[in-house]
Amino acid sequence: MEVGTQIKKYRSEMGISQEKLAEMVYVSRQTVSNWETGKNYPDIHSLLLLSSLFKVSLDQLIKGDVAIMQQEITEMEIKKLNRYGWIYAGLLLLVVVSLPPLLMWLDWWALAPWGVLLAFTIWFAFQVEKLKRDNAIFTYKEIVAFMNGKRLDEMQRQQELGKRPYQRLLFLLGSTAAGFLVGLLLWRVFPF
Repeated sequence: MEVGTQIKKYRSEMGISQEKLAEMVYVSRQTVSNWETGKNYPDIHSLLLLSSLFKVSLDQLIKGDVAIMQQEITEMEIKKLNRYGWIYAGLLLLVVVSLPPLLMWLDWWALAPWGVLLAFTIWFAFQVEKLKRDNAIFTYKEIVAFMNGKRLDEMQRQQELGKRPYQRLLFLLGSTAAGFLVGLLLWRVFPF
């Protein structure tokens, strides 16, 4: 974290020791040492005291840390979206493929384990959608940009906003067609 470097720089410029700085901001010398080595991060009260003591803005004191934290959060969100996406895709495939064999082996009792599998699949679908909503990504272009750690500019964003109603309609039609095909397949395999 850069705030430790900033604290050390401003402390050195003032010509005071870690112990003296610790007294001035009401912490131990070890705490100041941990801040400067990046082992620890000052709380907001300490940051305000340091900012006032060094006569710099809070923004100058924590320069770079906010960008680093946002990048780390974005990277975590990307990994989480990837993980949930792959799990969801695998479960969805398993849900579609597993029903006919389960019905053959377990008859109508197959609906119990299949229902549990379907519930897990739906839960992961909601998690993926929640991540997309939290990060304001809805279209394919926005998802690709997000996965690359970027955001679309305002013009591109407006173009993507215009596509959303059509994408919802296509999703609805595609889901209906897929459901119809699965139903037709089940009817062919297991005529009622």
